[in-house]
Amino acid sequence: MFDLVMFDLDGTLVETAPEICDAVNDLLSELGLPRVSEDLVAEWIGHGTRELLAHAYAHATGTALAEVRSAADIDSLLPRMLPYYQQRCATRSTLYPRVYETLVDLRQRGVHLAVVTNKEARFTTAVLLAHNILHCFDLVVAGDSLPAKKPDPIPLQHCLDTFHVRRERALFVGDSRLDVQAARAAGVRVWAVPYGYNMGQPVELCHPDRMIATLGELSEAARQARAA
Repeated sequence: MFDLVMFDLDGTLVETAPEICDAVNDLLSELGLPRVSEDLVAEWIGHGTRELLAHAYAHATGTALAEVRSAADIDSLLPRMLPYYQQRCATRSTLYPRVYETLVDLRQRGVHLAVVTNKEARFTTAVLLAHNILHCFDLVVAGDSLPAKKPDPIPLQHCLDTFHVRRERALFVGDSRLDVQAARAAGVRVWAVPYGYNMGQPVELCHPDRMIATLGELSEAARQARAA
């Protein structure tokens, strides 16, 4: 098995699209702009709040995404978005199947567990607390914890260094191209779940080392490794 398993958050451990969509639409309503659908928001999750907001604003105004990304206006809108998400955070999110049981099982087996997400730390903590899984993790690396975030390998390397674990003894579990890229750059294996957020594309196309239907397959792999 592995000495360290690192997990993405949104789309891997917790389904957060409903409440993120609520917060985005709160801001769009304040601006007098049309609402966006939850399906669209799910496609935009994973790159952090600024990129999510850029997609939403571009879609609602009919502006080119590249133009919105480069405009100073998007940075002025970001502080106005954060209070809405603070209110909505952990109100309509849910754990994916077999998440809690798997985390508990891996901890009992002595595996180090970490969260590596591009979500800001205060929102990451709120979601983990709301779903009673914060205590399962030895380390939480958020999007604003380090100088770089996924797909940069720095967050994963930080986890390896913290627990003094060799790359071949570590695994990253995610749901998106960013997760696969970060794992490849860090030199660790990566397994992916098919139900998360990958900009509307099947994550299988990113060629993870293994696709798993639920996190329960981690527990099964641990049992098989122990039996072997």
